[in-house]
Amino acid sequence: MSASDSSGPFSGGRPGAAPPPGPPDPAEIFDTINAHQRSAALRGAIELELFTAIAEGANTSEAIVARCDASERGVRILSDYLTVIGFLTKQDGHYGLPINSAVFLDKKSPAYMGSAVGFLNSPDLLHAFENVADLVRRGTTLLGPGGTVESEYYGWVEFARSMAPMMAPASECIGELAVNGGPEHPRILDIAAGHGLFGISAARHNPGARIVALDWEKVLAVARENAEAAGVIDRYEFLPGDALTIDYGQGFDAVLVTNFFHHFDRATCESLMRKMHACLNDGGRVVTLEFIPNEDRVSPPISATFSMMMLGTTPSGDAYTFAELDSMFQAAGFARNEFLDVPRSPQQAVVSYR
Repeated sequence: MSASDSSGPFSGGRPGAAPPPGPPDPAEIFDTINAHQRSAALRGAIELELFTAIAEGANTSEAIVARCDASERGVRILSDYLTVIGFLTKQDGHYGLPINSAVFLDKKSPAYMGSAVGFLNSPDLLHAFENVADLVRRGTTLLGPGGTVESEYYGWVEFARSMAPMMAPASECIGELAVNGGPEHPRILDIAAGHGLFGISAARHNPGARIVALDWEKVLAVARENAEAAGVIDRYEFLPGDALTIDYGQGFDAVLVTNFFHHFDRATCESLMRKMHACLNDGGRVVTLEFIPNEDRVSPPISATFSMMMLGTTPSGDAYTFAELDSMFQAAGFARNEFLDVPRSPQQAVVSYR
């Protein structure tokens, strides 16, 4: 992975030089200070089903008021605000949905992602960043000793229920990586299975695959529901417990570890990788999904900024570069590691071979 080339036609002839600065402008500072209003407005619109109302044809303030059971003043101000920040369009008093709002924020869209606010804007996650100065001074979460990795943290049930639509595109890629080129009837361990979409995807890509889903018992209830709905429950086993301490057993052809390593420090990650190595058959693989920043740690933006989420919510988690993951997997005994971009996702994958 290499960082983007920062040179360009406005670099003043020096490779890597920044474009000449313009006049000072405090707008970005004020926008960032007030950014909490953006997330609050979007969450409010999702809870009111405002985007769904407009998709159904309620595209004037009066119609939205009736459909959403809200005040005229509130609907007008919220709808105009959402137009200014790009989530709605407005012409001749009629509101419309830009493509992203139509695809991801209309509840009747198959790609609806509005449920993600239930976890991403949960009280715990918002509280985690109430005092960033103190957070940085301490260098660890303010949510208590364990943060979101505390034993049987209740928030993971909400995560499993609300985040599945956001993970659906990545799950297709991860499921395919788990079974392509492997045995005809692979046995796959899905660690921190959550909603179960990754294991379900593997089962769909290979009708002979059997899945063992590992997570806290209350979270596995959500994975069980989704496996039943997907018609693959007959090829599922459930292993309730703590992935850090439970015995994985042996005889697996693939291990799925999705959005898990970033919660822990390097020593804990290496310990987990050793357990995965020990549970795999010869020629087996681990398929990792993560936010993986470039070596500069400031690009690409979504993966690079994910470290801030880990600072706020975990005792020692981080977003690891591919070089760091590669080093950890090799130390755990894996022969080689491949880095892959994940289509239709801001995340990246690593396939590690035993």
